Amino acid sequence: MSTTTPSRTTDTDGAGRPRSPIVHHKRRIDPLYYLFLFPSLALFSLAVTLPAVLGFGYSFTNSIGFGDWEFIGVRNYIAMFRDQGILGSYTFTLGFSLITVILVNVIAFALALGLTSRIRFTAVLRTIYVIPMVISGIVIAFVFQYLFANTVPGIGQSIGSDALSTSILADPDWAWLSIVIVTAWQSIPGTMLIYIAGLVTIPGEVYEAGSIDGATGWQSIRHITLPLVSGFIVINTILGFKNYLNAYDIIVGLTDGGPGVATRSVAMSIFRGFEGGDYAYQMANAMVFFLISIALALLQLRITRGRTVI
Repeated sequence: MSTTTPSRTTDTDGAGRPRSPIVHHKRRIDPLYYLFLFPSLALFSLAVTLPAVLGFGYSFTNSIGFGDWEFIGVRNYIAMFRDQGILGSYTFTLGFSLITVILVNVIAFALALGLTSRIRFTAVLRTIYVIPMVISGIVIAFVFQYLFANTVPGIGQSIGSDALSTSILADPDWAWLSIVIVTAWQSIPGTMLIYIAGLVTIPGEVYEAGSIDGATGWQSIRHITLPLVSGFIVINTILGFKNYLNAYDIIVGLTDGGPGVATRSVAMSIFRGFEGGDYAYQMANAMVFFLISIALALLQLRITRGRTVI
């Protein structure tokens, strides 16, 4: 639906003979494109951009979400960096994200290697492994909450294990482990599929050449597979880390941020603050969290720029 206006220019070579005419095309954008662009741009601006700008403005006030408010400058930001509760939520969120992204990528890569090898029933196994990916996070959390609170302690008592006789969800030092387990259980299938997509692009001749040179199974993985899927590893790592920073539904269904605030994520702190009347204060928290997310997105673009992953 775009039109071009051709213009012809001629030139001569060194002997004075005319060269072939060169046609320059000046591209004009059809107005119909703007007609399709405007509704999406308007909806995005009203639903995302405008609330973000208003929230940024409210972060410099003492607003509780409604009624009168006063401008207080950067007090919310100063108080936020002195708030042990918020700092603790950042510590938990960053630590949980780091541990989970390592666990998920290691297990997903191992499963992808197995499901792309010459074993039987790979199609059936792939179908079984992707089931957790299509189940709602809150449903998974409630199922595992029952298992950790009732089934596992019951098994521990029956076998006489003191460590398993009490629920891990009630232990402030170990409740985070349950969130890592459940989050990994749901995240591994999607990460595994990306690794499978990367592994099937590696030509078989590469492995054949490696075997001729005497490469063992582990050496092939280390010197052939890992370098050739490095782009997929980078993308899975950064995207996973960004997703885990926003963890909310599994934590709500599993521990609800407890015991106490031991497993309260940044997202939970923000939403609970909105419910408790700390609107402006948590908007400052949200702005800082937004900047961290933007920094990770820029890091992803910088690292993946120029990498071929397909």
